[in-house]
Amino acid sequence: MPTDPLPDGRTRLIPPLTDDDVLALSAGDEVIVRGRVIAARDAAHARLIEALDRGDPLPFDPLGAVIYYTGPTPERPGNPIGSAGPTTASRMDRYTPRLLELGVKALIGKGGRGPQVRDALVRHGAVYLAALGGAGALAARSVHAQRVIAFEDLGPEAIREIELDDLPAWVINDVRGADMYAVAAEPWRART
Repeated sequence: MPTDPLPDGRTRLIPPLTDDDVLALSAGDEVIVRGRVIAARDAAHARLIEALDRGDPLPFDPLGAVIYYTGPTPERPGNPIGSAGPTTASRMDRYTPRLLELGVKALIGKGGRGPQVRDALVRHGAVYLAALGGAGALAARSVHAQRVIAFEDLGPEAIREIELDDLPAWVINDVRGADMYAVAAEPWRART
């Protein structure tokens, strides 16, 4: 079951996600993510697009995938991963529309997205989620396992498959074009 409504009003997202899963979400919703997600950031995204340009397959199935923008630090003994907080999502903006075309359904990062990504989210039926920035050690507690699946030479920026257990996040951009950051800023703009 890809989505699971919880008694406290949050929704648990379990990839792979479907169109119906993301249609049920609205900007401002609090969610928790459980299951296998792809961890990748700047350098890995550049290589993914280069691979697609060459006609090579991606090292993961994009259909219904959730991509978490993180480059974890090395794990310490007894822990599956080091600090694993979100990185600034806008650095992936130039790569994101192409991945959404292939079926990626959710992206997790921090900060806002540019207009081309917001438009692509609507066009391809996907959502952007924000995780708590500056809390990488706390986010790491949600990771139960991880393994490098591509570009090992990139070190922390290698693509990983990580197993999450209830990483909290908020829906910032939904499939209808709503933007939680814009809504939250309205009262401030009205005062200035």
